[in-house]
Amino acid sequence: MTARPTFRPFLATFFRSFLIQGSWNYRTMLGTGFGFAMLPGLRRLFRERPEELEAAVERHLEHFNAHPYLSNVALGASLRLEADGASPETVRRFKTAVRGPLGGIGDALVWATWLPVVSMAAVALYWWGLPGAWAAAAFLVMYNTGHVGLRIWGFRTGLEAGRQVAGRLAAARFADWTMRLRSWGVVAIGVLAGAVLGGEGGLADAGSGWAVLAAAGFVLGLFVGHHVWRSAAVAVVAVIAILATWGTIR
Repeated sequence: MTARPTFRPFLATFFRSFLIQGSWNYRTMLGTGFGFAMLPGLRRLFRERPEELEAAVERHLEHFNAHPYLSNVALGASLRLEADGASPETVRRFKTAVRGPLGGIGDALVWATWLPVVSMAAVALYWWGLPGAWAAAAFLVMYNTGHVGLRIWGFRTGLEAGRQVAGRLAAARFADWTMRLRSWGVVAIGVLAGAVLGGEGGLADAGSGWAVLAAAGFVLGLFVGHHVWRSAAVAVVAVIAILATWGTIR
């Protein structure tokens, strides 16, 4: 019977997950890092069966690719499967099934939404007068609060749910969270544009007409910005950048 891992191997696996990209390569993607993170738990599970331990490590070093933060879901669930005595083929099929969804959810939530929103918020704070070091610190606190929280949730959820983790991912409603964050991103763009365009040397000094135009752009983006096509969004950002440059150099 497979031994249950204690809290210490769980904790070691979680902390090792921060290094899951450390050995990224084109052949296994995150696979090597995944196996490295799994090692403390596997050593506990197969501590009296070295041959099975070696086989378990080898299968977790195989190709695996997902978002690095949400890979913790797969790490936790894989540990649960190994502890429950699932067959190697079941573990492989599970990892193959979840890697695509975990990559898609993570890319949309983190890279395309959370990171830009927090970046714009920190830059807006800087333009509104917060010293650069404090603005950078604000970015680090905001971003890492979200990213570490996501890692903790993912690992805990994987451990608890095992192969039923798909239901937990659906219940988390990440698509709704992504849309909410994108709405806040529109607000952050407006605040940043207002700070840049309305600040000293910006469009406020270029005349009331420019200030009204900036305000209108803010309102438009607030209400409809998250519904437009990506090409339109790029055009809006380009126009804002041009206006900011024009107002600054005048």
